Amino acid sequence: MKTSKFVLASLLLAFAGAASAQQPARAPAQNPQAAQQKLTPEQQAQVARQDAEMSKAAAQVVQLVDQNKTAEVWAGASPVAKGAVGMDEFVKQIALDRQKLGAVTERKQVAVTRALYPAGGQVPAGNYVNVVYATKFASSPQAVRELVSFHLDEDKTWRVSGYSLR
Repeated sequence: MKTSKFVLASLLLAFAGAASAQQPARAPAQNPQAAQQKLTPEQQAQVARQDAEMSKAAAQVVQLVDQNKTAEVWAGASPVAKGAVGMDEFVKQIALDRQKLGAVTERKQVAVTRALYPAGGQVPAGNYVNVVYATKFASSPQAVRELVSFHLDEDKTWRVSGYSLR
């Protein structure tokens, strides 16, 4: 499925119901397993708790999208994210993308990743957590990558920073 400019911009949206921050996300390492091995047991437990919280928050987001309640996702967006795309365009584009794919027939979470983006890039600076699903839809012969991104806002609260399908 071709990714529209809107969907890329929608990666900047936020959702107020996301889990609160326990710690900033770490930049992805070249070898994630090696990075995980360098963490203390306490840090590993904290990352596991954060993964569980972000997974739960992502499940809430995809449920809202499944129910055509994308305006609710946008309504909880951070000011930074809302500056990237208006509510009407966000709702319209996701509805068009999902209409082409049909109903969800299967959804499996496949990863939780972290990224740290510096200032001056295409993506606003900050800490991000991404929850990735392999999702099958009624009108798609193969699974589609469904991504829910979260950004750590200035108030130290994680909020959805995007939803995309590829």
